[in-house]
Amino acid sequence: MTKTIERHAKLLKAAARAAKNITTILDPYELFHRTVDIICDEFGFYYAGVFLVDDARQYAVLRAGRGEAGRAMLREGHKLAIGGNSMIGASIANKKGRIALDVGEEAIFFENPHLPGTRSEMALPLVIADEVIGALTVQSTEEAAFHEEDIDALQTMADQLTVAIQNSKLHRQEERRSRLLKAANRVGKETASILDLDQLLPQTVNIICEAYGLYYAGVFLLDEKGDYAVLRAGYGKAGKAMVAEGHKLHIGTESMIGACIAMGEARIALDVGEERVHFKNPHLPHTRSEMALPLIYGGKTLGAVTIQSSEERAFSDDDITTLLTMAEHLAVAINNARLIDELKAAHNEILRNKVFEALTTASTEAIHWIGNKTLPISLTVARLREEISDGKVDFDSLREDLDMIAESATQIIQVKEQLIGAVREMKPRPVLLADVLQTAAMQRGIPQKGLKIDISPEAAYVIADSTQLTRAIGNILQNAVEAGAKTVKVHTRLTEERGVLEIDIEDDGSGMNDETQRKAWSPFFTTRGVAHHGLGLPATLHVLSQSQGRITLVSEVGRGTTVAMFMPQGRVTSSEVQPGGVKNILLIDDDDDWANLLKEMFKGAKVKLTQSTDLKKFPEADLVLVDEHIASAKLGDVLAAISKAGLAPKTIILTSAISPERVTQYMRGGLKDVTVKPYSVNELNDLLK
Repeated sequence: MTKTIERHAKLLKAAARAAKNITTILDPYELFHRTVDIICDEFGFYYAGVFLVDDARQYAVLRAGRGEAGRAMLREGHKLAIGGNSMIGASIANKKGRIALDVGEEAIFFENPHLPGTRSEMALPLVIADEVIGALTVQSTEEAAFHEEDIDALQTMADQLTVAIQNSKLHRQEERRSRLLKAANRVGKETASILDLDQLLPQTVNIICEAYGLYYAGVFLLDEKGDYAVLRAGYGKAGKAMVAEGHKLHIGTESMIGACIAMGEARIALDVGEERVHFKNPHLPHTRSEMALPLIYGGKTLGAVTIQSSEERAFSDDDITTLLTMAEHLAVAINNARLIDELKAAHNEILRNKVFEALTTASTEAIHWIGNKTLPISLTVARLREEISDGKVDFDSLREDLDMIAESATQIIQVKEQLIGAVREMKPRPVLLADVLQTAAMQRGIPQKGLKIDISPEAAYVIADSTQLTRAIGNILQNAVEAGAKTVKVHTRLTEERGVLEIDIEDDGSGMNDETQRKAWSPFFTTRGVAHHGLGLPATLHVLSQSQGRITLVSEVGRGTTVAMFMPQGRVTSSEVQPGGVKNILLIDDDDDWANLLKEMFKGAKVKLTQSTDLKKFPEADLVLVDEHIASAKLGDVLAAISKAGLAPKTIILTSAISPERVTQYMRGGLKDVTVKPYSVNELNDLLK
């Protein structure tokens, strides 16, 4: 009797110590594994394991087990049927502790190959609020190791474990609720500033999947007729593949998205295998739960968001609440982006109408101008033919006629180049704005001292055709100089419109009155006499529209003019220089922005880059790069020195604004090549090939 009392007291103390240790653990993984270790260490038992009831309440699933045996069973997904042929199953079904004093004789004992030493077992239910959530198994290598009174002592510890599990569950729910709210706020905050749908929607699906830890998310928008929901953005490779295929779903009850939009309410499938309207998608084979949320703004359904998980019953009430909040934020952002698109379209339409109006007004004048230039050519050619056929050629008169023909032809070519340029690159690219400004100023003979340039780091690159942009900016700078400007200030900055830069070119010239400003965009309009074609601003407008940009101007007589150019922001990606067989490069250039960019790109590369403007002595080089526009030396002198040194076959002239005439002229000197400047490592690698 005394031994029994002592043993019972020892069990109670051990149970109290075990309970004290586990009630402060909030992480479920740590809680279960620490529990089985504490039980075995405190009581000296052979094995302990924790089972939890699954969602369907059909099985008790092992969540933690002592030692290698426990780890092996976890890997196998060990589970026991509730009420089935096992101690754990019977304990849960009956809500009572069970003891097997000799497991060999216990009818309901589940013989386990991982625990061959077990001779006694106790199973204790984990009960809270009259609901069994699992059970605890305790096993010994001794027969008759447990007594009925042990159940009371160890059940107290099991009850404490149940409380700890409940606390852990509540803690996880609170943490998840907090994380979901932060995720919803993040979606709302980050999407609110994006006004381009092509950026907004992919960014949204990425944020949703990363913040919520989901398998897939996609955004559908209604087509113009309202018959289909068209996928506009999807997460990962599956999303990109479906967008590329033009994936769309009919509005109606044949799919989760279709039903969601048709009814204007959220649809949830906790087990897609049982959901009648779930769309079986070969791109998403692992989807087990899906939620479709309508995107509604101002009572109008814009589309829907699909959110999918690889787990069954993955969405809780908290998930639904926060994701609905997220969908509301997204609907507002989509509506804002569409309003911006509509405003842009309206602005472009107005601009197009003004340009067409100006072209219509100017067409008669243009025809007269071209006719005036071509008529003398045709008359002179006819007269020359007559004189030649009559054998009465006056060579002095012939020279005058040829000069007149050449002058008229040159003027016509100049007009053509003002309107469409001499050459066009294949496509726009990220262009270093400071370099284009320098080239434009040097081409137009504008002194650098009168040019004040302030470019913010985030506005260093624009997306443009560098040749055409150089011509457009050159037109504006030349207009400023011809208006008597002493100083031209260039300032760039990022606008509130995501991905758009503003380039302000401000001069202190004579300015324009209101009537002149209205006519400034009309081709052939000029206030500076017949020597000017009046095509500078119309040509610049054309260049910017080709780059998805726009332009405005503000002017005041006697106060100067400010031209504002709005262009897409350029970005360059970082990568490594691939020099190929080139080991030594000579760069002939000043310390300007492009030269510094080139030196930065070569940092860390296995290439020796030497910069110099010394034309008397050239270092050894496999390749010579020459900036076409050097302030400190004449290009003709540079090319002559290079030719004298025998380096012409290794020399490439680089420019931001290429011209067929200049290319032909340079190549006659035996140079290796003439091409546009590289502004990124990828372009540099193409050059080095």
